[in-house]
Amino acid sequence: MALYLGPPIYAAFVWWFSTGAVLLLIGSVSQSRSLRLVFAGGLLTIALCGLSVTANDSSVAAAYMAFTCIICLWGAQEIAFLSGWLTGPRPEPCPPDAQGFIRFAYAVQAILYHELSLLVCGALVIALTWNADNQVGLWTYAALYVLRQSAKLNLFLGVPVTNAELMPDSVQFLKTYFARKPVSAFFPLSVTLATAVLVIMIQRIVEVAATPSDVVGLTLVSTLFALGVVEHWFMLLPLPALTLWSWGMRSGLPPENTTMEPNLSADNSTVTQVQRATPEIVEPMPAAADVRPAGQPQLVVVQNTRQDDVPVKKSNCARQRLEDQFRQTFLQQHPRSELATAARLGINEPTTINSRSS
Repeated sequence: MALYLGPPIYAAFVWWFSTGAVLLLIGSVSQSRSLRLVFAGGLLTIALCGLSVTANDSSVAAAYMAFTCIICLWGAQEIAFLSGWLTGPRPEPCPPDAQGFIRFAYAVQAILYHELSLLVCGALVIALTWNADNQVGLWTYAALYVLRQSAKLNLFLGVPVTNAELMPDSVQFLKTYFARKPVSAFFPLSVTLATAVLVIMIQRIVEVAATPSDVVGLTLVSTLFALGVVEHWFMLLPLPALTLWSWGMRSGLPPENTTMEPNLSADNSTVTQVQRATPEIVEPMPAAADVRPAGQPQLVVVQNTRQDDVPVKKSNCARQRLEDQFRQTFLQQHPRSELATAARLGINEPTTINSRSS
């Protein structure tokens, strides 16, 4: 059972972890060129030495090691590419007016050095595994190369979801070569062919693989191929591609919007409370500051300027009490009115006879 369940789990974990680790390395140490250079050089050395050692070893452990060495080799390539070291002779955005073959020529110039480095590494893998017993490394590299070229062409021709958020700052210009639009005829063709190859691989695992090493090797490669097909569907469906590697993109993600809206109900300092001078005479209330957003009903208390300084009489106080009772009844019957809104903002005291609301 472990012979069939172990390789898929291992391949899926290596695929997920290696992608996030590269993104984390590029994003977190973007100012340390030497550290990225050390990682890329170390991965390249480990990959080539490991392939040389396991080339004539047909054990199960050698199959796992060869698969891992190719992932390390591919990781070194990705570090160099995403760091902007191996892009192309024209690492610039695509001109807005470029169309057709001219746009394709600009895209090739933008990544030409990277494509040549992929071919050189592929030649090294072929040289190290030529006529060897262990061909897992060659199968793995061929699967990665074919799937990568298919993904690049689909991004260039047009897909609804480009997942451009995964691109670090050093290669942001490549986003201008992505076409965010309905899929072209190449997408169903590429996915269909990749699925057919995957079915053939699974058939070989069941019918042709005779040794445990063959079973493990084909299962590793077929799992990686299946994950590549899933990546193609990420370009068509709004699947959480970014969520899978969010832990590796913390420094590259746009800053979170921490601006908070003002709490209107808690900010009562802008509303002046009614001050009473004596138990019988109430001072006029100053105008309340407008703290509510535009577009909502507003209540403004305006001071009514008196033309004389006649003291307030007892009859006026009686009329004030009647107005207070009417206002309380109105607030209970119309809780959603302007007066009720003003009360929630802190204007809970009754206005005086010297003030009027509008």
